[in-house]
Amino acid sequence: MKPSPFHPLVSWLLYPVYAWQGTSVRRKTERMLPPSNLPIGEIAGKDPAIRLLVIGDSSAAGVGVTDAWQGLCVRLAVHLQGRTGRKIIWRTAGFNSATSGQLRDHVVPNLERGMWTHIVLTTGTNDAKNFHSLPRFKREFGGLLYALKAKWPEAHIVWSKVIDFRDVPAMPPLLGRILEARASAINRLGERLCRERMAIPATRLPIEGPEGFSSDGFHASALGYDAWAKHLVPYILNLPGMESDPVDS
Repeated sequence: MKPSPFHPLVSWLLYPVYAWQGTSVRRKTERMLPPSNLPIGEIAGKDPAIRLLVIGDSSAAGVGVTDAWQGLCVRLAVHLQGRTGRKIIWRTAGFNSATSGQLRDHVVPNLERGMWTHIVLTTGTNDAKNFHSLPRFKREFGGLLYALKAKWPEAHIVWSKVIDFRDVPAMPPLLGRILEARASAINRLGERLCRERMAIPATRLPIEGPEGFSSDGFHASALGYDAWAKHLVPYILNLPGMESDPVDS
């Protein structure tokens, strides 16, 4: 049984421990690059096409694998095509260390205005990891949702919550508990903002074991990205019975 995460306020008191252990983890962790493939493509199928845009941090970029076809965006496209038989036009806009505010300010304004029908957000991990306050996350993530709805008003938007840091192999136990306090608070606020601003918060991705992580112990492996994609497909297709989960267990 995993130890309980700290209350978010306690995490601030433990900030010196976070800074010390976090610096050590960063120094020891392998620095991985995203795949070099083009960030756009399509899979043949029937019309009308599903036009899928994945925006976010290094996970959206596919860091952890060497081929974009093993990353989250293309795995989503493959599983969506398999479920629907429709053509999938996909585009990923992911960047190492990106926060919600950076996506809002530097990514969304510079994306082409193509008629994306479905948008998946992978953001919040760096906001939690960088100890962004909840008011800041509310401004930046909330503003990101507004920006997306303003630019693509008809798109179906799904947000993938931050995973449990206690399950991340690269995290020492104490650091995992500290960051889980931040992640839980961000997930609760992010879920509320999604429901207020016409987006769908997916439940947390369940972590089955270390095989879902790449060699750095932090980013997903090919197996992990495929499991993540399968987890998100029902939310992207807006199937009934998809409800959010409690995040503070």
